[in-house]
Parts: sequence; structure tokens; C-alpha cells
Amino acid sequence: MKTIFMPAKYNGKIELDKIPLEKLPKKLGLVTTAQFLDAAQEIKNYLEKNNKVVFIEKEKQKNPGQLLGCDVGAATKIQNEVDAFLYIGSGEFHPLGVALNTSKEVFTFNPITSAFSRLDKKEVESYKKNKKIRYAKFLHADNIGILVSLKPGQYSYKKAEEIRNKLSSEGKNAFIFVFDTLDSNELDNFPFIDFWVNTACPRIADDKDKKNVIDMSEI
Repeated sequence: MKTIFMPAKYNGKIELDKIPLEKLPKKLGLVTTAQFLDAAQEIKNYLEKNNKVVFIEKEKQKNPGQLLGCDVGAATKIQNEVDAFLYIGSGEFHPLGVALNTSKEVFTFNPITSAFSRLDKKEVESYKKNKKIRYAKFLHADNIGILVSLKPGQYSYKKAEEIRNKLSSEGKNAFIFVFDTLDSNELDNFPFIDFWVNTACPRIADDKDKKNVIDMSEI
């Protein structure tokens, strides 16, 4: 079955004067999602007219500045060039990914609501702390479930086999579970599993509801 991805781009008016320029540092990295790429370019021009130095780059994605949940390369590529990042969009999922992977301050601006904010450092530190706690629990777990997604770009069965063999050699019981779309409720059907290793989208392990999941990159 062929798949066509058609991003619904935002084409509304942007209230540029709602961006508090005085709260932003001089050198900024600009990042966003597919829906706000055009808005990001407009905001970039506005910031540069107001004496900001703006960096916008790309790594794996087609468009400069574009983020995916599992790919923040547009940010990590320029992290040494900037003082902070400005995320254009809504929610905290993507800016949190930038903060966790760059250790830089992240500001957000939503073109739809004109809401401006700074990502709470306490929340970022809380996520880092939770990762350490999860890793410690994983080390003490005996029965490990390895999650494999069938989705294109996320399928990592060979890697799952490598992890299973490694865990088995360390005396753990490891099992591979294959799925299309992950429903966290389904994991409850396997109560004998102490901990899960995710080989699909790396941000799955960042979900607050999945307290016993660790990403394969962490092991």
C-alpha cells in the first residue's frame, strides 16, 4: 500500500509583535514542525531585522529547522553555535526533545495563539532524573520485553535480536514483541514482563505513562 504524507500547513496571520524580543538571547536556533515551516521563515526574518542572529539548519529532514519526534538533528547540528533555541509550534513534546538532546535553554512561540513561554528547567531535570531511575530498575529486571514496530523507518528487528542475545547472555529472560501501532494498555496483558526495551521511535520512552520502558539507545 502506497502512503502519501500531506502536512497541513498553517497559513494564518502571525502577530510578530507578541514575541518579547528582550527575553530572547542574541544567538538563536530556530526549530519547528512541518506545519509551521513557512511561519518559521517569517519569524526568522523578523528576528534578524531586530538584531538577532538566527541559525536554522537541517540534518536528515528535507527542510531546514524541521523536527520529528524521533529526530532533533536540526537542533543538535547547531547547538554549539547558539545561546538558546526558539521552537515555533504548540505543546512541549518537541521542545522537550530539543532540551534533552542539547542541554540548551528552549523558548516556545505558538503562531496560532501568540503564546510565548520558556520551557521549565525543572521539568527537563525531572525527565532526566526519571531516565536514571528507569535505567536502575531495568538493570534489576529479570524478564525483559523488547518492542519492535512494523512502521517504515522504525522497524528494527535485527537490532532487537542483538539486544535479546545480549540480555540472554547476561542471564535475563528476553522476549521480542512485534506490533504496528503501540497501545500502552496492551503491555498490561503481559504481567510477567518486568521491564520493556523500545526499539521504535525513541521518544516512546519519554511518555510519562510508560514508567517501565527504556529506549534501546540507553542500553
